[in-house]
Amino acid sequence: MSGGEHSEHTAVRGLLKEARIPAEGVLFVHCSFRRFHAHGFEVDRFIEALLAERRGGTLVMPAMSWRIVTPANPVFDELATPSHVGILAERFRTRFASHRSLHPTHSVSALGSLAAHLTSGHHLEGTPTGLESPYGRATREDAHVLMLGIGLERSTAIHHPEECIAPHVYLHPPEAAEPYALRGRDGTTYRMRLRRHVKLNRNFPQFEAPLAAKGKLVRGILAGTPWIAVSQRDLLADVTAALERNPRAIIAPPGAPIIP
Repeated sequence: MSGGEHSEHTAVRGLLKEARIPAEGVLFVHCSFRRFHAHGFEVDRFIEALLAERRGGTLVMPAMSWRIVTPANPVFDELATPSHVGILAERFRTRFASHRSLHPTHSVSALGSLAAHLTSGHHLEGTPTGLESPYGRATREDAHVLMLGIGLERSTAIHHPEECIAPHVYLHPPEAAEPYALRGRDGTTYRMRLRRHVKLNRNFPQFEAPLAAKGKLVRGILAGTPWIAVSQRDLLADVTAALERNPRAIIAPPGAPIIP
């Protein structure tokens, strides 16, 4: 192992230990790699370090394509359609992942023992993050969320309880569903109609402080990069409770800064 490889592996091992993320189970990683790169970390070695620490677990990263696959360009290709969620996730998709879910806007890439299971039902959904999406299926597993260089404002899992509890608020109506063709890596083409999320100014970071106060969310800094870790079960329990009290609880008040 070279000095660089040792640096990434040592850093990732310490991070996952501090974040209390078990080696088994499912780990969703969302990352802005810019500060890691500035500190000399290399993308492939960072991914290799994450995988080395997963052992029997499953690593999942977003592979979203909602900017690319649109009603004007309604074809999604599992292998050819690029993602637009950062260099770490795109490198994981193209070099490491064994599976990518078939979905025009909110696909994920995965590698590990549950990769096939988590990704196999996404095209059966008519929404981005429903019950058979990777995020929905992960609710039945020991899943954790790790945000690197970004906060919960980028946590796609929070859309899952939105869709389950208040679809009339957060999803376009069924009559607005858009037709798409989805081409799998085996050449099979599937058809689906998608209800996209309504564009709203959502306040996902509101859940960080309460979870941290209960000891269920961990924060830290690695190589100048802030990170957040939380179990998906704990995160979605708080989101679900808030939505059950008020279906519009996630929407930021008028005048609040817009989160892109």
